[in-house]
Parts: sequence; C-alpha cells; structure tokens
Amino acid sequence: MHSGPEATRHEVDVPASAHDMADTYLPAFRATVVEAHAASVMCAYNALNGEPACVNRDLLDHYLRGAWNFGGYVVSDCGAIEDVSEHHHFKPSMEAGVAASIKAGTDLICGEPPQDRVHLERTAALNAVHQGLLSESDIDRAVTRLLTARFRLGMFDPPAEVPWSKLGAAANDTPAHRELALQTAKESLVLLKNDNHLLPLRKPYARIAVIGPDADSLDALEGNYNGTPSAPVTILAGIRRRFPQSKVTYVQGTGLIDTVLHPIPSAVLFTTAAKTIHGLKAEYFNNRDLKGEPVLRRTDLNVNFVWGFGGVSPQLKQDYSVRWTGVIVPNETADAILGFTGQDGYRVWIDDQLQANDWTAHRPSTTTTNPIHIEKGHTYALKVEYFQGVRSAEARLVWGFPGREETDAVAAAKSSDLIIMVLGLSARIEGEEMKVKAEGFSGGDRTSLDLPAPQQKLLEQVYANGKPVVLILTSGSAVAVNWAQQHIPAILQAWYPGESGGAAVAGALAGDFSPAGRLPVTFYKSADQLPPFENYSMAGRTYRYFTGEPLYPFGYGLSYTTFRYANPKVDHASIAADGSVTVSVDVTNSGTTASDEVVQLYLSHEKIAAAPLRELRGFQGIHLKPSETKTVTFTLRDRDISVVDAAGKRVIAPGEVKVWIGGGQPDTSAVGAASSFRITSSATLPD
Repeated sequence: MHSGPEATRHEVDVPASAHDMADTYLPAFRATVVEAHAASVMCAYNALNGEPACVNRDLLDHYLRGAWNFGGYVVSDCGAIEDVSEHHHFKPSMEAGVAASIKAGTDLICGEPPQDRVHLERTAALNAVHQGLLSESDIDRAVTRLLTARFRLGMFDPPAEVPWSKLGAAANDTPAHRELALQTAKESLVLLKNDNHLLPLRKPYARIAVIGPDADSLDALEGNYNGTPSAPVTILAGIRRRFPQSKVTYVQGTGLIDTVLHPIPSAVLFTTAAKTIHGLKAEYFNNRDLKGEPVLRRTDLNVNFVWGFGGVSPQLKQDYSVRWTGVIVPNETADAILGFTGQDGYRVWIDDQLQANDWTAHRPSTTTTNPIHIEKGHTYALKVEYFQGVRSAEARLVWGFPGREETDAVAAAKSSDLIIMVLGLSARIEGEEMKVKAEGFSGGDRTSLDLPAPQQKLLEQVYANGKPVVLILTSGSAVAVNWAQQHIPAILQAWYPGESGGAAVAGALAGDFSPAGRLPVTFYKSADQLPPFENYSMAGRTYRYFTGEPLYPFGYGLSYTTFRYANPKVDHASIAADGSVTVSVDVTNSGTTASDEVVQLYLSHEKIAAAPLRELRGFQGIHLKPSETKTVTFTLRDRDISVVDAAGKRVIAPGEVKVWIGGGQPDTSAVGAASSFRITSSATLPD
C-alpha cells in the first residue's frame, strides 16, 4: 500500500491505525486474494507501522498467509528489497535486508538487469546464504512457491497440453478486442455538466474548433503501464470521423504545462555549416557512454524518435547512445524556447552553451527547455547527446514560440460555431516518481488539483469569444475545474480512454449513446479540502468520511435522459447478525432517450461512532428504453452489513441501518429512494 508522497516512497514509514487498516486499506486486497483468488501479490516500497512492506510480518504473515490463506507467491516492487537496508535502514546490510525479506515471505526480487541495484540484490541473496542469514529451508520455501506458479501455468508441460500455447499473433488485436476497447471507453465516460442540453450535438455545426493539448495526443489515450495500440483513435480523429459534415479546425493552443513544443524540422537543420545537406550527422554507439567507434553512422533528417522497446536496430535494442551534430539555421527571428524530450538521458548544446541537461536514467520521459533568441539566417552550432537503458526509448529535439499557439487558438475559436476544448493531464505529468517542474506538481505528486495554469488561461480566453464550448477532460485522477463548472455549459470526463477513446468521445458528443459512467473518486474543489500527504488517517478523506462540499461527489454522473426510483423495499424489517436482507427498487427511464443507468446502494450506520458517513455496498448497471421499468435487487449479508469498530475489529453491530438506492450518493442531488432495516444481534467477523 502506498498513497503518499512520491519523493519519499522509498523511505517513508506510514503510520496507520488498526481501524483505518481494517476499514479502508485492507479490504480491496482481501477481496483480491480471498474472493478473486489472486496467485501473486507485490509488496511495496514504503514501511508500514515501523516495518518495510516486504518484511512486514503483519501484512505478509498475519493477513496474507494467515487470515486470507494465500497460497501464491510474493514479489517485491522493483528495487524495494534494496530499500529495506539502504533507505529504511531497517537492517544493517543488503544481505540482512534480503534475508529478512525472504524469511518474512517475499519470494521473488523484482528488478531489471543489468541495473547495478539488481546485481547487488542478487549477489546479496547469495552472500546471505554464505553468511548463514538464510537457510536452505528459507530458499526451498520461496523456490517451491515460484515453481508451483510456473507448473500451474503449464511451463513444464508439452505445448499440446497447454491451452494457451496455441495462442499466436493472430489472437491479438482482433476485431473483438477492438470492439471491447470501444465499449469499455464508452462505459467509462462521465458526463459532469450539461446545461441547457447542449449535448448531444443534435444541431449541425458548420465549423468546429478542437483546441487543447490532449486533443490529438496518444498519451491522453494510453495513460501509463500500457500496451501499444495498432490503430489508436485520438479525440480529434474521432470528432473528424463522426462529424464529416463539419469543417473541423485543430489548434493545440498550449502545452500541458508550458508552451507548445514541436520537433525542430529538417528544413532548418544541416549536417555542416556549408548548409548543403539537410539533417544532422548521427553516430550510434553500442553502450551508454558514447565510447569507442560508432556501430552506425547515418544522417537523420531531425531528432524525433520513439523507438520504444524495439530499439534502433537489432544491434541497438538497449544500452546504446547517440550523438547528433550539425547546425540550426532559423527561418525567422524570434524569442523561442529550445530543448529536448527524452527517455533516458540527454544533453543539448547550442554554440557550445549547454541548453538542456538530464543525463539520468528515468521513466517516463522528461522535457527540459531553455529560452533562446534566434536570428533568421544565423548559423548556430548544435550538438545533442542521448543514451537509452533497458526501458522504452524516446528522443526528440524540440522548440516552441511562446504565445503563438494561444493566439492561433483564440483566432480559431472566433471563426468557429462550436468549440471543443480537450484539456487535463496525461502520463507526461502525472505518474510515478516523475520529474515535472511546474506549478501544481512535485516529483510525480500534484500539489494542486486545478487545471495546469496555461490550460486554465487558454480556456478562459477561448470562452470569452461567446461561442458554445464543450470541455473534454482527460486525466487519471480528479481535476478541480471550479471555473469551468461555473462557466462552461458541458463537461465530459474521459479519463485515459484507451485505443478507441476518440471514437467513444465523439459518439457521446453526437448522441450515439447516453454516457452513464460514474465517478470512482471524489472530485474536491481544492487540495485545501484534504489533509497533507503525510497524514494517513482517513478522517476527512474520501466520500466515506468527507464532510465538506465536493465539486463532484463520488458516484456522480449525468445522463441524456432522466430516471425515477420508486417502491423501495426490504424483505425483512429486522435481521440477526447471521441473517441476510434483500433490498429492491423500481427504476424507470422517465425521459425520451434509451440509456444505461448505474444503480448504487449505500448504507449508513448512524449510531456507530467509528462507522463511515456512508458506504457503497453494491451497484448494478442496467439498460432502459424510454418508459421502461426494471426492478433492481441487492442481497446483503455478513461483511456487507458490517462496520469496523474503533479497535480495528470488523463487527456486525445492533441498530438501525439506513439504505439508499439511487443514481448517486444520498444527501446529494442524485435521484433515489430510501429505506432501512434493523440488526438485532452482534457478531465479530474474521480478518
């Protein structure tokens, strides 16, 4: 478990009370192991209540293998075993840290060879055996668990006896897969606002301006820890396909957190000051340090590469470096910013002056820029150095011109009939241990929930034109769009919708289906409504304990139709602790548009001090035609009707339980129906 500051994730010791552990932090893991029968679990970087997660007896022994009867294997997060001794200082040496981890129940050390830390961890494991810190039985236990998993996967069986050995390339990226991706994207969309029924776009718009850094962005589709789609549909592409009768103009308008950057084009790049050949001289080395003779020499028209995991060539798949040299001859005089986007390290010199420098192994890519004044026709000497390690590779020499794209975006908005803004975040600026230098961001964490300042400024400038505006938000987390909620008539939360995300968004705008997604997190108005990162108490956090007014509550989402909830029923007015209760409600589509609806059931134990204010205990998705009614039923028992007491024990406690079934939380604007039942006896449930 880790949900605190990224900057200290390898060393932080998380204090969590017995109540918060049982009530909030553990239930999802328990369900994964006990109900879904997970075969592998990863232990985290941080420590919990004084013990690093990968040596934590409470987590690995009491809960995982004890109470939950887990029979699989535990793998460390990559580098977490090093943390036990080197960062938590829980053990005096790497050998002792490795030994403690394996004895506690961590079976596999995760890493990415040939990184030095992995070599050290694996050497430390062998040294721990030689030093008597690990016994043969310790090793046997871990190896048995790992080999059991491999046997279960059929890795030692004849291929003919292993069903999935018949799966080949043809079984990947099939029409069925693409249809599933589209359906998944459709169901994930959350309609946050729709004043005056601007959506769906029934009225034809002759000229549509699509503006924003995420409109034509693959990053905004994929998020991170992602696969590589073969035919991704960006939001811009989806809009152009779905509205062929409209003239669709696209202007990026701003970068995510800064000026729009573009690859420096070959038209202004030359291999020498003689300016006879466009491009740059490229020397490729089969090591990270630009040492020895290049294994490949060529002329690259520009530096705009996403080699990914495939590498430059069969000889240059990982652990390589590149040096580009030549000159830049600008075709205009301007104040610009110049820099590099790279994963991993890079350095850029102009006339022997260092302009950009991040000579580190890092993921994801970082962008480093520097302001520079350029003169038309002047020749500037250029040198770029880059290295790539074991992960995906990206190398882009970029520049931008502050203010230019913003001006173009405002002009496009003025000449349009409808504006679609695509703003928010992407994996470039939110994620694990990142190097993001901008207001509102810190080391992968967000210190503000607001839209990044350049995007907010652009949104206000475009809105000032007086044209109808639809805002599409992309993000993997909540964004506090308070100004937009007050001013923009329609807002659609798209998250990172995957390879078919653009088609799904465009279909929702056109009314091909009614959005029915619901928020899985609370959208707060400000980070000021939350405790600090370092505070792991759940008091005041999430919809379960938050007493303030959110921007959009957990479970929230609008529709293109309306619903009516009626006839809430419970089959028993009172039940014993070992009993069950069935709750039902009639849901009617009272509007004119067929739509999905997500029916949510919340319980409140108002007389129990340690209980949450409200808690989602069930949800069902249904589809209703206009005027159609369906009865939705939930059956609740044991853990469904339980709470966690102040001592951290999960109990079924006597008293009244209030029930709410609706399209969102109780005590909000959501439509729903209330009922209740009473518990007449008590019981304590196992961990």
